[in-house]
Amino acid sequence: MKIRGPRPPTDSDLDALNTLFSESFTDRYRRDGLSGVRVPKLNQQVWKYAIEDAADGAMLWLDERDDLVAFNMAHHSGAEGWMGPLAVRPDRQSVGVGKQIVSAAIEWLRAEGVRTIGLETMPRTVDNIGFYGRLGFLPRHLTITMTTDVVRKDVAGSMVCLGDLSYSQREAAMEQCSIRLNRSIPHYDFTRELALTYELDIGDTVVVERGGQVRGFALWHSVPLTGDGAGDEIRLLKIFADSIATFEQLVVGTEQCAVDLGIPRVAIRCQTAYSDAFGKLLDLGYSIRWTDLRMTLRGYPEAQVPNGEFLFSNWEI
Repeated sequence: MKIRGPRPPTDSDLDALNTLFSESFTDRYRRDGLSGVRVPKLNQQVWKYAIEDAADGAMLWLDERDDLVAFNMAHHSGAEGWMGPLAVRPDRQSVGVGKQIVSAAIEWLRAEGVRTIGLETMPRTVDNIGFYGRLGFLPRHLTITMTTDVVRKDVAGSMVCLGDLSYSQREAAMEQCSIRLNRSIPHYDFTRELALTYELDIGDTVVVERGGQVRGFALWHSVPLTGDGAGDEIRLLKIFADSIATFEQLVVGTEQCAVDLGIPRVAIRCQTAYSDAFGKLLDLGYSIRWTDLRMTLRGYPEAQVPNGEFLFSNWEI
C-alpha cells in the first residue's frame, strides 16, 4: 500500500497525531505482553514544542484516504541529531512504512550536517531493537528515568533562572550557555530549545555561574506531559555540568524550582554512560522508574564531553 509524504504538520493535525501516538504505543505494549497498559494522549503544548523544535524535521505521511498513517519528529541541536517521537498506525505496520519514515529522517539529518544521529526505544521491545539494528543503529547505554519527591534544600553558589531575566539578559545568558557547551562539544547548541521553552511558557532553565562564567545549565519542563494529567512533576530535558559539584547544584536548584511552583516531584532521564552522575542521583534520594535503550546510527556516534563533565541530552519530548 502506497503512502504519501512527508509533509509538515499544522495545528489541525494535532488531534490526529495524538490519536495515532496513543494507539500505536498502546498496541506496542500489548504486543509486549502488557495488555492492560493504555498510553494516554499528550498535552497539546508538548506537541507544539516537539513540532516547533523539529521545524523542517517534523514529517507526516498520509494514506490513500488522506488519513494520518505515520509521523516522525527529527530534531537537531547543532551537530546533535535525533528522532522522536515516531510511530506508524498499527494497521500499516510490518509493510515497510517504518523503514520509510526512519530513512527519511536519517536523510534529512544527514543533509543538516549532524555528527550524531540517535533515538531511544524500550529495551524489552526486541522487535524494535532488531528493526533499528537492521537500519544501521547500534545499541549503546541505557537512559534511566529517575524521580524524587522534592523538599526544600539549601542551594549553594550562584544560580539564576532564565525566566527571571530581562530580554537582553536572557539572550546574553543563552549565548553564554551555548559558548560554554561548544567548548566541550564543538557544534552542539541547545539555544533553540532554551528559547522555545521560555516562549511557550512550559518550563525554564537553571544556569550555574562561578567567577562570572557559566559552569552548567539545566533545561526543564513543568507543563503536564499528558493531556489529562496534572502538573505533578518537573522533567529535566538537558543538563550540562562542568563537574559533579555543578551537576548536584543544578539538580538541587531544579528541585527548588519545583518546590516554588508547588510541584511535588522531579524526573531526570539519567544516561548511564555517566556512572558518577547516576551514583550522585542515588545519593540524593532518586529512585528508578523506567529504562530506555539509547541507539546511534553507525558512523554517527554520540559525542563525549571531557572527563569529569556531564551532558544529559534527552531524546524524547
